[in-house]
Amino acid sequence: MHEKKLETQLIHTGNGQFQKRINKSLTVPETLPVYLTSAYALEDVSALDEIQANKADGYLYSREAAPNADAVAEIIADADKGEQALVFASGMAAITTTVLAFVQTGDHIIAASVLYGGVYNFLANELARFGVEVSFVDMINENITPHIKPNTKLVYTETISNPLMAVPDIGRISETAHAHGLLVLLDNTFATPVIAKPLLLGADIVLYSATKYLGGHSDLVAGAVVAGRELISQIKRLQILYGCILSPHDCWLLARSLRTLGLRMKKHSENALAVAQFLEAHPKIEKVFYPGLVSSPSYERAQRQFSQGYSGGMLSVNLKGGEKAALALVKALAMIPFVPSLAGTSTTVSYPVKTSHRLYSQEERKKLGITDGLLRFSVGLEDSGDIIKEIGTALDEGAKP
Repeated sequence: MHEKKLETQLIHTGNGQFQKRINKSLTVPETLPVYLTSAYALEDVSALDEIQANKADGYLYSREAAPNADAVAEIIADADKGEQALVFASGMAAITTTVLAFVQTGDHIIAASVLYGGVYNFLANELARFGVEVSFVDMINENITPHIKPNTKLVYTETISNPLMAVPDIGRISETAHAHGLLVLLDNTFATPVIAKPLLLGADIVLYSATKYLGGHSDLVAGAVVAGRELISQIKRLQILYGCILSPHDCWLLARSLRTLGLRMKKHSENALAVAQFLEAHPKIEKVFYPGLVSSPSYERAQRQFSQGYSGGMLSVNLKGGEKAALALVKALAMIPFVPSLAGTSTTVSYPVKTSHRLYSQEERKKLGITDGLLRFSVGLEDSGDIIKEIGTALDEGAKP
């Protein structure tokens, strides 16, 4: 046998043949390995044909499918009681790709009036370039029926609205939409499958910014979609075409994070309720937005739709004194940083007017109730007493009406 040169040995030894031996081993890794490869080697052309025809398992190119992506998608689909899931390079990639999979020029969408600003921008401005019309409707207080048109294709809303923490009646919206042949897309980022399973309430497609609670450690950017197989296959076609699959390393991080999602969401929810109750009684707070409060207009709906009485870790407050008081409080918070994101292990504060909802006009924000005195808290996993003390001290020192 010809003895190969060192350069050749260094390139080929320990690659495919070694992996085949590992696959036949009587042991498996306790945790998911990271598959850092862009492409896969095949025995011959017939193997390629079998994989393409779904007659055999196998991977070809990591933009199309990859082991880490499939593994974490399986975890998410199972958690949401969905048939299949896909993971994306960001929440916005998941949302935009999914919407585009089901609309074309001349179609119409009904969307909630209060949404994450990036999604609002996509629906209100970007889709207009492609001739897709969007009607924004107050789904908390209005029926969607009068807004349905012959060309309406889907309804889009959030389980818990950002930033006002209102809860729509998912069952009623889904029933109405399905009676007219419409798909229901629901962003479940704030709730997660621990608190709400929208597919069981009637929604067709569940969306996530997995950067937030599913990831939960502020160290990755990701998105996810959960639905039935047929719907997922339509979304998958565009995911491959647009090239927005999540990287293997981020898939591994996301899978790691999902193992503790149940524990984290319980603690986030317990802490947020304690903080909300404290703030509701504070003289410098005008209003608290949190569906877990008995005083919330969404309380009964949340109790009916959410699991175990949890309402998540997100809350917002209107401060007496408006913008001046809000900015003073942000500056006075020593332990709680100002972060234009959410859902990490630590408590953070955000100013929606300048961050998540900056793309709404001042007139639109005023109409929707997103005031200049509104702050959004992402309540973390610290001791709740420490969080309350921190906010209380900052209110006393910094937020003066």
